Amino acid sequence: MTSPPNVLWIMADQLRYDYLSCYGHSNLHTPNIDALASRGVQFSNAYVQSPVCGPSRMSAYTGRYVRSHGSTWNGMPLRVGERTIGDHLKENGIQSVLVGKTHMVADAEGMAWLGIDPSSEIGVRVSECGFVPFERDDGLHPNSARQRWSSYDDYLAEKGYISDNPWGDFANSGLDENGDLLSGWLLKNSRLPANIPEEHSETAYMTNRAMDFMAQARENDQPWLCHLSYIKPHWPYIVPSPYHEMYSADDINNPIRSDKEKQTNHPLLRAYQNARVSKCFSRDEVREHVIPAYMGLIKQLDNNLGRLFQWMDKSNLSENTIIIFSSDHGDYLGDHWMGDKDFYHEMAVKVPLIIHDPRKISDKSRGTAKNDLVEMIDLAPTILSFFGCPPKPHIIEGRDLTPILTGTAGFSRNYIISEHDYHWSEMAKELDQPQDLAHTKMIFDGRWKYIRCEGFEPILFDLFSDPDELVDLADSTTAMHRDARLRLETALESWAMRHHTRITATEELLETQKKAAELGILIGFWDENEFEAITGKKFEKLKPVGKKEK
Repeated sequence: MTSPPNVLWIMADQLRYDYLSCYGHSNLHTPNIDALASRGVQFSNAYVQSPVCGPSRMSAYTGRYVRSHGSTWNGMPLRVGERTIGDHLKENGIQSVLVGKTHMVADAEGMAWLGIDPSSEIGVRVSECGFVPFERDDGLHPNSARQRWSSYDDYLAEKGYISDNPWGDFANSGLDENGDLLSGWLLKNSRLPANIPEEHSETAYMTNRAMDFMAQARENDQPWLCHLSYIKPHWPYIVPSPYHEMYSADDINNPIRSDKEKQTNHPLLRAYQNARVSKCFSRDEVREHVIPAYMGLIKQLDNNLGRLFQWMDKSNLSENTIIIFSSDHGDYLGDHWMGDKDFYHEMAVKVPLIIHDPRKISDKSRGTAKNDLVEMIDLAPTILSFFGCPPKPHIIEGRDLTPILTGTAGFSRNYIISEHDYHWSEMAKELDQPQDLAHTKMIFDGRWKYIRCEGFEPILFDLFSDPDELVDLADSTTAMHRDARLRLETALESWAMRHHTRITATEELLETQKKAAELGILIGFWDENEFEAITGKKFEKLKPVGKKEK
């Protein structure tokens, strides 16, 4: 195996960890993802830094918490100067390529202020999260404010699927028995087959584009990072034949919820339950109709990954390519009387994470499952380590997972952090919550999950006694519960007070500043004797100088 390796970082959008057979789903079999886990390390406690696409991805790409990079919600530009994995790798001569989605919005105002042309090499990199966009597609087009007509729309048109919106009319719509076109945005249409053959769907297309990139990259001997970022199983929940009919209501898991949750007195939880998407997915007929399509999207993803892995084997790429498989967040699907994502129960904030390192140094951990608390920001320093790049601890807040992968050490993390900005939402409107207070933070230590809700009482779950997170213990007077709340409140405050914007302070600079006396900056010394006693150095007497000429 050559050194350094290539890295293929696969990310699925809105994929729940428990909707893979290797993570315990009994009716949805994902043999290709399972096989990847059997060849690598499967992390059982991996958490995103925000339960929504944009900020979660910005944290994964920068290796920094949401409070640090500042892109707190979808459409919030990632400010110029926030360096990403792609930026760090470029310093070391390694190309980072995007195939698929980032949900990144460029800081156009910041670039204009600095005089950066968006079409220049620097401007493109700043606009694309540090990636070279081999194929950028955020999966909302062509009439979305975030993405217009795309290369995928061109592809569909070339195949004869012609309309003003090929993505919407073919890949994300279906036909009824009369041949009428029905939108996949409406959940009642989720069980229709998408109006396109599977081989031309978004998932198949992005798989092909990843192969196109890797085939081109083989022509030179330079290592690369390819971020293959799938749009599905994110809504619209509609999937091509035959996947639309592979699963039925009998195959879905029972909802994780209780009647007591429905009667909650917590204003914010009640507002989440009152949101349109939550009310919709709380209906059994909606869950039973939509979740089979969601499962079909995952099955399609697994089959396409199998196709990709087979192609990599035949192309002699597998032995020299580390594969990371992850998701940006989960999906409630009616659990806890909620829909979509945006809060902190396990099905929303916990994600699958599998890392397959084919190098011999990782043989010791191959095929293992690890329970260490892991954050998605850990991927940035881990990827830098794969390429032999120097670490950036003054910028990157994540931790290198390499010791786990090589089996040389465990992982010591006391807690994980996740954040959410809901200023835009129905919840903020219902509660009349001002935008500067419409945010929450979660801290989880492996047992106790504490959620700080600005303007409202906190929420506390004990996942040992209540793994389904059905009972809020925040107002309990039991000593154990009070102690857990106080301890996590204190830990969250300590985390918030840590340095997170001092990104220019390298270790070398800090060491230089410690040695001020060596630079002739002498503060607080009484005389030469005191200086020599404290520093252990001889005081340099001033040399006589001539008189100043008149």
